[in-house]
Amino acid sequence: MAHVPTQDGRTSNRGFASMNQERQRQIASMGGKAVPDEKRSFSQNRRLAAEAGRKGGQSVPGSKRSFSQNRQLAAVAGRKGGQSVPDEKRSFSQNPELAAEAGRKGGQASHGGGATDGQAKAAAPRTPEQDQE
Repeated sequence: MAHVPTQDGRTSNRGFASMNQERQRQIASMGGKAVPDEKRSFSQNRRLAAEAGRKGGQSVPGSKRSFSQNRQLAAVAGRKGGQSVPDEKRSFSQNPELAAEAGRKGGQASHGGGATDGQAKAAAPRTPEQDQE
């Protein structure tokens, strides 16, 4: 028996997919609230979350990775994500020194920079002239 779409395009009156978006959101949010924070392993263990994210990404073939295939799509998504954060919560845009320090720490951490105590060494802030070099 063929499924005949209803007026609103649904092919069935049963199941989650047949519900309107608001009802689907209600049900989905219940799942997120059902587990207490202390039992959410990813919120307790960032390394575990990162590992799971990597595994998930590696399981997708390169041809299906839309951002790696379409840089413009990735740029639009990044801008959209950045715009969703209120200005007062954008610490790097509000504090260029903090952004510069974070960038230096990230670079030193990824390139084996010379910190000996596990902390990145703070460098003197760059001048606008240095930034244009």
